[in-house]
Amino acid sequence: MVQGRGGPSDSPGPETGTPVGDVYEWFQRGMRLLSEGSPAAAAALLERAADAEPESRSVREALARAQFNSRQYADAADSFRWIIDANPAEDYAYFGLGLSLWRTGDMEGAQEPLAIAVAMRPDLRHYVSALKSVRATLRARRM
Repeated sequence: MVQGRGGPSDSPGPETGTPVGDVYEWFQRGMRLLSEGSPAAAAALLERAADAEPESRSVREALARAQFNSRQYADAADSFRWIIDANPAEDYAYFGLGLSLWRTGDMEGAQEPLAIAVAMRPDLRHYVSALKSVRATLRARRM
């Protein structure tokens, strides 16, 4: 096994194609990759973690963030929807879903989850700003 700065390699094991370590280690390495600016690598590792622990909301949220940051917007939207289905009180998931839909070009679809996020957390300026931008775009398209 190759050792790097932070521990075991993120490369697959020689025979299984599975990353070295357990789900928690995959999650930790995925989070590190995400914070270090490697969202595509993080998404690949976190996808494995989500497959192994399908009920983990923390893994799913990290996966959604990694997918969004690596421009996998449709996949990110699916992951954020999963979080909302599991817990409809997750304002960040509504925000992430809205942004993901916005990035796919679905302005109509983006408006509702962003409005829900703003209704849940009107104090968060970035939520309000995103909703205003989507609504302004929709108004401009109607003119």
